[in-house]
Amino acid sequence: MDNSQPDRDTESTLPAESPITGASANPFDASSAVEQHILIGLEKIGLALKSQSWQDAGQQGLTPTQGQILALLIDQGESGMRLSEVAKNLAVTAATASDAVTSLVEKSLVQKTRSPQDGRAIAITLTTQGQKVAAQTASWSDFLLNTVDELSAAEQVIFLRGLIKMIRKLQAQGQVSVAKMCVTCQFFQPNRYSDAERPHHCALVNAPFGDRHLRLNCAEHLAADSELAKQNWKRYLSQSSHPQPD
Repeated sequence: MDNSQPDRDTESTLPAESPITGASANPFDASSAVEQHILIGLEKIGLALKSQSWQDAGQQGLTPTQGQILALLIDQGESGMRLSEVAKNLAVTAATASDAVTSLVEKSLVQKTRSPQDGRAIAITLTTQGQKVAAQTASWSDFLLNTVDELSAAEQVIFLRGLIKMIRKLQAQGQVSVAKMCVTCQFFQPNRYSDAERPHHCALVNAPFGDRHLRLNCAEHLAADSELAKQNWKRYLSQSSHPQPD
């Protein structure tokens, strides 16, 4: 994670879209492909998230990386996480994670203890004060909720499906940490039912659910083996309104 603080001129560094003026009968025929428009849009959202995280982190005397570590530890309880796991989940180097954790220890927000699973390993857990601060850092991105509300219910489902496909691709390329998504879980049974609203089945809770319920970070996620994951993905795409090849 890049901890450099964004400034007001950062957006000017985004790649400019092709001009639409020119000799073409319809200037839009020569404009950028839709992929480029999407990329620029995602970069703008990324800048907004980065700017907001710096603002919120500064108010709490933290860096964005320190805040992300606190939020990451919320659901870990007494088991905590190893330093290597923290670094992997945040896609930062071990050195960056170590420096951030050291600062959090000094602030009495996290502590290092022996892992209950492996007495030889060190687990990083939240202190009582850290739990309070972590609850606040976990809400840093909430400012985007009102922008999501600009999308209709149908648009939100389409957007979620698109995000899942993009995250899965990035995960396969090793560019993001492993996401605990429904579509990669051994409990996921895609398109098991004819009900368009709830076509999928979760074997963990033995219940049907729809695309709008698909999770990106499920605490109960258990990764499916590679063959099952591949089969599930193809079956998931098979009944998409816009099926795409694997």
